[in-house]
Amino acid sequence: MARKATVTIDYSGMTCPAPLLGAKKMLDDLEIGQTLAVISDCSGAHDDLLTWSKHSGNTFVSATANGGGSVTYLLRKGGGGDARPVPHATLDARGIACPGPVLKARKLLKDMKSGEVLQLVTDCTAAIDDVPLWSQETSIQLLYAQQIARGAHEFYLRKA
Repeated sequence: MARKATVTIDYSGMTCPAPLLGAKKMLDDLEIGQTLAVISDCSGAHDDLLTWSKHSGNTFVSATANGGGSVTYLLRKGGGGDARPVPHATLDARGIACPGPVLKARKLLKDMKSGEVLQLVTDCTAAIDDVPLWSQETSIQLLYAQQIARGAHEFYLRKA
């Protein structure tokens, strides 16, 4: 499923820190939950945006290569600060292909108490779309999601 950004800014041809500064300025003007696509060919933009997102309470959703060295980074505005809840259990599903992480999370959540939180860590690229869709179709609440490293994401899920 393709994710469409609320706003797109193109910093191709500009060096760092321009993509980071532009992203901060644009996200300041967005509402919580809205998304920003930042297009950049600066080699440092990925690490800058990832680190800044972690510390600013925003979510680094994805990085998609466009070809020619350009990358589109998708960021979601958060509420500020680190919104990660304290998990009751952690499932490290790195190295497991989709739909494995969702299936393992579902099995683990089934045995958890109502209101408890599961931290799911996965490097399955389809999980970026699969986990939010799964939570919308079930009684599982997606509390927080972010990229924690290149290709790895964490999701905090609460059992209803």
